Amino acid sequence: MGRAFEYRKAAKMKRWGMMSRIFPKLGKKITIAAKEGGPDPDMNAALRTAILNAKAQNMPKTNIDAAIKRASGKDAANYSEVNYEGKGPHGVLIFVECATDNSTRTVANVKSYFNKSGGSLVPTGSLEFMFSRKAVFEFETLPEGMELDDLEMELIDAGLEEIEENDGVYYAYAEYTSFGEMASAFEKMNIEVKKADLRRYPTTPVEFSEEQLEEIEKLLDKLEEDEDVQGVYTNIL
Repeated sequence: MGRAFEYRKAAKMKRWGMMSRIFPKLGKKITIAAKEGGPDPDMNAALRTAILNAKAQNMPKTNIDAAIKRASGKDAANYSEVNYEGKGPHGVLIFVECATDNSTRTVANVKSYFNKSGGSLVPTGSLEFMFSRKAVFEFETLPEGMELDDLEMELIDAGLEEIEENDGVYYAYAEYTSFGEMASAFEKMNIEVKKADLRRYPTTPVEFSEEQLEEIEKLLDKLEEDEDVQGVYTNIL
């Protein structure tokens, strides 16, 4: 049990820490946000969030500026956001979020990763009920003179469901539909959010053995190496 837990922890850290894969994905999110809502972060909440997340991953300002500029360029790619759902080795459930300018290419790649691992894609919508989508905000400092209980009361009207603290970092959770209201509430309270995102959490997590996880990780790595893939979520406990 202990070894399997440590393996899961190390695997998750490994996936979050691959900068060479993360920068192109972050850049694509910035470009999409700038194209949809304009290049001015002060007038575009989605762009502000995308830039904030890029800075949290130490993405250079030149990369950020270039991603914004691409949105208004003559050759700006027409990105669309698409999701794919599948079952991987040992029945693990996998939800894949993509942003692509060529959905034919993307679905062919994603399908091949599943097939080569012994898994397969399932019809869109099959796994929606197996994951709950949450808005997640990470921050490190409470407003001066405010206790955590006070902050919770202030954020409830914005849609807050729960706040937890782990190793000096606070995590605030809300329904994904409350993302904008929560972001505005943090701004009004001058709370510096280190990272904000929409994530999917399994409603019924499943525990796998270390050997099974090693096989599953090979598929997850392949998916996350693909530049069209923006997020990969599983039902791993």
